[in-house]
Amino acid sequence: MKDARCYSHYKEALMGSIIDLAKEHEDIVFLDADLSSCIGSTSFEKEFPSRFFNCGIAEANMAAVAGGLSSVGLTPFIHSFGCFSSRRAYDQLFLSVGYAHRTVHVIGSDPGITAQYNGGTHMPFEDIALFRQIPGFVIIEPSDGQSLYSLVQQVYANGKSSYTRTPRKGINFRYLPDDEIILGKGIELMDGRDVAIIATGAVMVDNAVKAAESLKKDGIHATVVDLHTIRPLDEDLILDVAKKTGHVVVCENGRYAGGVGEMIAGLLAQKCPVRMAFMNVGERFGEVGPLDYLKSAFGFTPEALVEKVKGLLA
Repeated sequence: MKDARCYSHYKEALMGSIIDLAKEHEDIVFLDADLSSCIGSTSFEKEFPSRFFNCGIAEANMAAVAGGLSSVGLTPFIHSFGCFSSRRAYDQLFLSVGYAHRTVHVIGSDPGITAQYNGGTHMPFEDIALFRQIPGFVIIEPSDGQSLYSLVQQVYANGKSSYTRTPRKGINFRYLPDDEIILGKGIELMDGRDVAIIATGAVMVDNAVKAAESLKKDGIHATVVDLHTIRPLDEDLILDVAKKTGHVVVCENGRYAGGVGEMIAGLLAQKCPVRMAFMNVGERFGEVGPLDYLKSAFGFTPEALVEKVKGLLA
């Protein structure tokens, strides 16, 4: 696997992965909703000008076009901000892609609070819930640049339609190229018997690791799971850590209703009831501001997670 540390932003790792795929697979095309400069898809256009299509600020039409391209044997990757690639294009994705059994890979950039200064209108908290309602869609939210590069390659090889949730700006690296990152299999980052913290995406996995390190100082040992694949859900791992700890906290940069927390709560209610707590946006809309402010405003901090764990254990 390529070393993704050559990239300085998530959008570069994303486009680098797609371009590397396109060099080997001539069926891959890329569609953008007039956001090429935002996601860096001009790099794809430069490499493959005949396989790039700017559909303009018309995400619903872009999704329908992608379904049509898939019907003639092409494999489209399509991009817009997460709010538009989910809410605005939803009916076309449901019918022209899902119902029609086509394969399209949807990229939703700047999910949740990572939309920052674009504000509440551009903060998709419900995108996971929407894509969960389309049968067969794979949903991923990698937590670092290496897993983003790797998992994008794997969703293409998987052959099913997918939704990738990723920030554009900044980047962090948790994994090395030789680390085992497998679509559909969560990664246990830390091992503990007191509580399991299951997190998805860069913001929440970072919080989980920092909170676990802080809890250890107080004699509380947490298992931390990077749930980079939201669907299909790694039920075996979740059941294992729930049985081991008896306490589970689910952290997601989105809404509880229809989201990761509700999905895991449904699984555990049926197969392994345990005490649970949740970190999510609750019943709120987004705000405008820098990421550090938004983390504080929505309670997405390691300190808040420590208190949530202690409250659950109490």
